[in-house]
Amino acid sequence: MKIGVISDTHIMGSGRQLPNIVHEAFKGVDLILHAGDILIEEVIMELSMIAPVQVVAGNNDGFDLLSKYGRRKIITAGGKRIGLTHGDGRGRSYMSAYLEFMEDKVDCIVYGHSHKPHNEVIDGILYFNPGSPTYRRFQPSYSLGLLHINGGIEGEIIFFD
Repeated sequence: MKIGVISDTHIMGSGRQLPNIVHEAFKGVDLILHAGDILIEEVIMELSMIAPVQVVAGNNDGFDLLSKYGRRKIITAGGKRIGLTHGDGRGRSYMSAYLEFMEDKVDCIVYGHSHKPHNEVIDGILYFNPGSPTYRRFQPSYSLGLLHINGGIEGEIIFFD
């Protein structure tokens, strides 16, 4: 199973779309996870033309997106439990994400917020932040990610300019 992972798209107007590389990288995925800071529903509609989408709201999303998608969820995919959150809390971003799921048994925690790609297994849990495909912030490249589930679960960050 292959899952596309995206976060922090920060698209503010319906005239602006996701970069073409999102469509190329996510071609053939079984599912797409968006870890928040969507800003407009059109982003989710565009992604849903590629594959089914699971979404959580981020700290920059309005009440309409927050009430529709919530701040956290657990998705079961390929026999793995994946915690999905934006990760905007105190401290380091992955620790904020961990605190969201510390009472849950998950194999992977997908989060965003920092725009800093992160792909690391800590204490048996994969912490995965795809970065941002539209807003680098202080990163040298834009990025997005893939999760590969084949018995285990592994993350892949795709960097682009």
